[in-house]
Amino acid sequence: DEEHLDIAESRKILDRDHYGLKQVKERILEYLAVRKLRLQNGETSTKGPILCLVGPPGTGKTSIARSVAEALGRKYTRMSLGGIHDEAEIRGHRKTYVGAMPGRIIAAIRQIGTDNPLLLLDEIDKVGSDFRGDPTSALLEVLDPEQNNSFRDHYLEIPYDLSHVMFITTANTTETIPQPLLDRMEVVSISGYTEEEKAEIVLRHILSHQLEANALTSQQLKISREAVLALISGYTREAGVRQLEREIAHVCRRAAILIAEKKQKTIRVTPEKLPDLIGRPKFRFEKMQDLDQIGIATGLAWTFAGGDTLNIEVNVMPGSGKLELTGSLGDVMKESARAAVTYIRTMVNELGIDPDFNAKKDIHIHVPEGATPKDGPSAGITLATAVASALSGRPVRHNVAMTGEITLRGRVLPIGGLKEKIIAANRAGIDTVLIPIDNERDLEDIPESVREKLRIVPVAAMNDVLNEALLPAPEAASGSPADASAAKAE
Repeated sequence: DEEHLDIAESRKILDRDHYGLKQVKERILEYLAVRKLRLQNGETSTKGPILCLVGPPGTGKTSIARSVAEALGRKYTRMSLGGIHDEAEIRGHRKTYVGAMPGRIIAAIRQIGTDNPLLLLDEIDKVGSDFRGDPTSALLEVLDPEQNNSFRDHYLEIPYDLSHVMFITTANTTETIPQPLLDRMEVVSISGYTEEEKAEIVLRHILSHQLEANALTSQQLKISREAVLALISGYTREAGVRQLEREIAHVCRRAAILIAEKKQKTIRVTPEKLPDLIGRPKFRFEKMQDLDQIGIATGLAWTFAGGDTLNIEVNVMPGSGKLELTGSLGDVMKESARAAVTYIRTMVNELGIDPDFNAKKDIHIHVPEGATPKDGPSAGITLATAVASALSGRPVRHNVAMTGEITLRGRVLPIGGLKEKIIAANRAGIDTVLIPIDNERDLEDIPESVREKLRIVPVAAMNDVLNEALLPAPEAASGSPADASAAKAE
């Protein structure tokens, strides 16, 4: 089949079907441009990239492949690799077997009726292997542009040219994909959507689809943008939009009951009406602390469903130098806490802390919520700030959040998931975010609307963090600054 190589038209198709996903769209348009120039130069080679779209569920990986096929003017076919354990599924069975068949790739090409379709290999991270062979090894040949011009299916027993096929693969994570297979693909990461992006997707795509599916018109049911944002924050916790689509469908079904029973002719959904329609919110996000407190610092965490704020609490008590860590912390986070305490021990003079605190005081670090497992090094500077605050009696600014790994010498190292963390800080009402200086380059991934509302301060060393985050110590009624909170309580 003839390909479309009109870049402007392709851009229009990609933008029509998907909001956001800028990186994926740009990569597809780059491929189109190179393809077009090759054909203009008289080259017939069709070697193209093998893209692997990696991201959380519900972010549009599978559906964008369909849009790419339309933009290229190619036929689209999809092959799910989830749960495949048998190499013969890819290469086919030899004809000596009863019921022998070609492999699924040849079968898909036969079914679609063209030798240059767009073939989506879905869930490539969920391929298994057992005594029947390893399908990922068979995929090495399929996905290698240098070899796939003579792919040999066991059933056909003659080389078949797969170089005209455009392969796109999808995965939720690259961790379970074998390294040789990963090397043959170009990974394009799709991060979760921001709340604003999800609201746009609902208003542009999901709402009209669900109204049609539930036999309603846009005159009968109107959902305000504020109600959509309330649905996103209170009823869903995900990186994609699948659960959000189910909640929109729930709203439509409740409206259908009211209209079918002739109780109301039109329904306008606002945030206040959501609890009556679909029940109370299922989730709550941590909000910013109201007061500057001693020993409580706000960190930022990345989860598979996006970002969240993390309040770290430190109490200091008379004792013998024990360090207690609670809150379902992983090994890396425990080590990070120990490194933070060691750093603070080297800074006692600068912070006005009793040099012998390690022999006289016990430190207890707790990270709520206790039942949620937490791990990773990115809370290092938050832990150090909370410990410094508890020992020096200097409160932490309640409107400052931070993320970064700490070294024993007080250097601040880069972290991952910055986009999701900054969005979480904005959602929680934070004013100032401290980030590692090496993460400055990642700021361009953050939406302009979020960046404008925050003061983002890149920091290179722990001194910078403490200068930004700690307030002067309140006047203690008696005793040293370290006893300020105890004196106040008396």
